[in-house]
Amino acid sequence: MHWQGGVASEQARAWDRVRASLRDQAGARLFDQWLKPIELIAGDEPDAVRLALPSAFMTNWVRSHYADRLLLEFRQYLPHVRSCTVETRIAAPVATLTAEPAPAPLVEAPAAIATPAAVESPAPAPAAPSAQAAVDRPSLDPRYTFDRFVVDAANRVAFNAAMTIAEPGPPRFSPLFLHGGTGQGKTHLMHAIAHAFLAARPAARVLCMSAERFMFDFVAAMRARDTYAFKARLRSADLLIIDDLQFIAGKDATQEEFFHTINEIVGTGKRLVIAADRCPQALDGVEPRIVSRLGAGLVADIKQADLPLRRAILGRKVADLPDTRVPEDVLDLLAARIHQSVRELEGALNRVVAYASLTGDRIDLDFAIQTLGDSLRGAQRRVTIEEIQKLVSAHFELKPLDLVSARRSRAVARPRQIAMYLSKRLTTRSLPEIGRKFGGRDHSTVIHAVRKVEELRDTDRDIDAAVRVLLRELEA
Repeated sequence: MHWQGGVASEQARAWDRVRASLRDQAGARLFDQWLKPIELIAGDEPDAVRLALPSAFMTNWVRSHYADRLLLEFRQYLPHVRSCTVETRIAAPVATLTAEPAPAPLVEAPAAIATPAAVESPAPAPAAPSAQAAVDRPSLDPRYTFDRFVVDAANRVAFNAAMTIAEPGPPRFSPLFLHGGTGQGKTHLMHAIAHAFLAARPAARVLCMSAERFMFDFVAAMRARDTYAFKARLRSADLLIIDDLQFIAGKDATQEEFFHTINEIVGTGKRLVIAADRCPQALDGVEPRIVSRLGAGLVADIKQADLPLRRAILGRKVADLPDTRVPEDVLDLLAARIHQSVRELEGALNRVVAYASLTGDRIDLDFAIQTLGDSLRGAQRRVTIEEIQKLVSAHFELKPLDLVSARRSRAVARPRQIAMYLSKRLTTRSLPEIGRKFGGRDHSTVIHAVRKVEELRDTDRDIDAAVRVLLRELEA
């Protein structure tokens, strides 16, 4: 494709470099299947990039998996670019990718997904791109490998089980049933299993889908009166991975076929990996014979990540970001405030990094708080001034009464200032209210304490370390 004009030529040169970067990051298989078909559309707006794909199916997949990455990649070479649209050549463009990156997706084999509330008679699924028709393998996220999974007591059993079922030779057990809350790492482990299995057996057939997709394809096959092809496709898999099993609850016809499928896979010595948000026995609406079959394998849970694990995950994530520095106190803040989901945690970090790239601002605590706003406030545990006083006095081996007394010795005054600083930062109390909680002191005393501690954190390592420890304990 030939380009003319300043803006078009500039974007074309940048696109060549972006494509090369994406090829390195995604790997040959994923790049050739999904990213190579992308074409750059000539435009005359220097701050807007337009990309196109040959089908709506491919467009939706690229949008959901590479939206923020495409925008960030272009901004590395064209810092003035503010938006990037991904369009279908035969359809009108839809969503524009702006400065806010898309949330980290639940990556699985690309497919049209029914909603959780869908009945068992959806419309026929759209055809997959021809690139996928030759072999029935999932488009695996290249980031989700065993060596990039942060292991801790909360997930060690599940990790070791996943490593074991991916080993060459006859499987030691099958099925493997992984369960845990949303965004705790189940998808990562399932993709890691597939990566490792394919590395050992490149010619193997691997199928990775959601339970909704299983239901969708099965119903479409019934309506087309071609269930044989559906059964043959699934049962020929050397490794079958099915996510979100809880969504087939109450779907009798789907459960009947699912039961026969898992019997066939396990009975022929092949590998089956199932994931859900709860253990088999807690799957209401799932037939007892399916629950019994799943429980006959290895059941491993992934518990909610604790503070040290969340912090380690962020550290690993930052290490993978080229030329990006995120201060330790920002990582501490994210790990302490965002605790429901690892995916949400990584999404918050991605958002901070993306905003800094788009605005040119330096990442620090104030920038992170301003960028994430309500996300942090909504996740923050309510901390009281009394809790702060109790913890600070214990840390500095004082009595809580010392912090509200008239004593002015440095051994008492400095911890008192730190407690005021923490009260201002972690509570919604006004300055006069904070002053009153510290022996009736004036609001100007609180202001002085906050400024003094901020100054000391830049110059005194011991004070900074003490504040970090206290913040971590209060925000956990």
